[in-house]
Amino acid sequence: MTSFNDFALLAPLQKALAAEGYTKPTPIQAQAIPHCLAGRDLLGIAQTGTGKTAAFALPILHRLGKSGITRKPKTCRALILSPTRELASQIADSFRAYGKFMHLSIDVVFGGVPVGKQIKRLATGADILVATPGRLLDLIDQKALSLRDLEILVLDEADQMLDLGFIVPLKRIIPMLPKTRQSLFFSATMPKTIAGLADAFLTDPVKVAVTPVATTAERVTQGVMFVPVSAKQHLLATILRDPAIERVLVFSRTKHGADKVVKHLEREGIESAAIHGNKSQAQRERALGAFRAGSCRVLVATDIAARGIDVDGVTHVINYDLPNVAESYVHRIGRTARAGATGIAMAFCSNEERPYLRDIEKLTRLPIPVLALPEGFKVEAASFREPSAPRPNHAARPQNPARTDNRQGAPRDSKPGQDRPQQDRAMQDRGGPDRANQSRPRKRRRFSGGGNASAGRSAA
Repeated sequence: MTSFNDFALLAPLQKALAAEGYTKPTPIQAQAIPHCLAGRDLLGIAQTGTGKTAAFALPILHRLGKSGITRKPKTCRALILSPTRELASQIADSFRAYGKFMHLSIDVVFGGVPVGKQIKRLATGADILVATPGRLLDLIDQKALSLRDLEILVLDEADQMLDLGFIVPLKRIIPMLPKTRQSLFFSATMPKTIAGLADAFLTDPVKVAVTPVATTAERVTQGVMFVPVSAKQHLLATILRDPAIERVLVFSRTKHGADKVVKHLEREGIESAAIHGNKSQAQRERALGAFRAGSCRVLVATDIAARGIDVDGVTHVINYDLPNVAESYVHRIGRTARAGATGIAMAFCSNEERPYLRDIEKLTRLPIPVLALPEGFKVEAASFREPSAPRPNHAARPQNPARTDNRQGAPRDSKPGQDRPQQDRAMQDRGGPDRANQSRPRKRRRFSGGGNASAGRSAA
């Protein structure tokens, strides 16, 4: 399919696509939409930024609009399950944009906000409901919603669902679903656990796959800077003073780390905002709205919160902390170079993070070029050296009874592990990085902030 007109969608949908400036489907849309329109179950492997939302939104709107069936109270005709509040909101916004000339009810429900208003809205039912698993079960348990009349089910970002521990809620939902339904299942990766979950939801599915997760965006210029943890904040502020960096997404591995980065940038006079799970829904929406509008050019996010960020025009992605899961790196840098544009992705790598860097390069099968530190930026050699063998203890020195830190050679005012990357609970479960830090020689190239070029648009 080379044009949306080839799908023979309902006239209101074609009108909405024309209003949005969308004419040519992306690969996942071209492959998935015909099968979805035919009513087949579908297993789609596609990462963020490939246009998969439209791949299921357009056929759902077409089928519901064409059927003429009227929704019933406390029910929904199509259900889209999303792992995060931000992503759920983005999906609902996409449905509203594509269906703005249709008379279909579109609603979104998630936790973090009072459930009472959601119960009232669902009293009349919804044609299309986007929900997070936890809040969906809350509404079902309170008899505010029934899935008995469900026609179409979508499970989006299935791999992230499992990462966030939603396997138990999903298993609770499965028996509530009517046996006669269409199911669409999307995931960026397909390990055995995801494949098993897909088997529980799908019946004789068609499989479509685009842009394997190991493939980094072709239009993204990548680079890595080696820097100690203690110098990362200063390095970030130095880079962000470059006016060529118009809209940047900074990734932190932890929520606490994201807040620390924002506080430091504010002290440096650089306006920024953080978005993560500890922020209220109102705070997250304000931060994302300011970033989207351009009034805040720096958004610091964790991997989980970033799943709902769908913003065009991100010129740079900075991996302040390298992710401990290599696939997350691919998801991160995919936030730039969207809709035909180009982008730049930089990574800060400390000695302790070198194993993560090797995992990323092994996954992508490409070495990440080393960037020289910005001109004038200096790092004391003593603070950033390769690990060496422990020095022999030639003479035992008396210990200070008041000192509780008995690490040899550690400054009295230092904190244990202060030069190690902070790790969230999920990382601790997986185990920390291996301590080996040997890496092959790399050629360095001078850092350049670079720019961003835009091209044509395709449906997100």
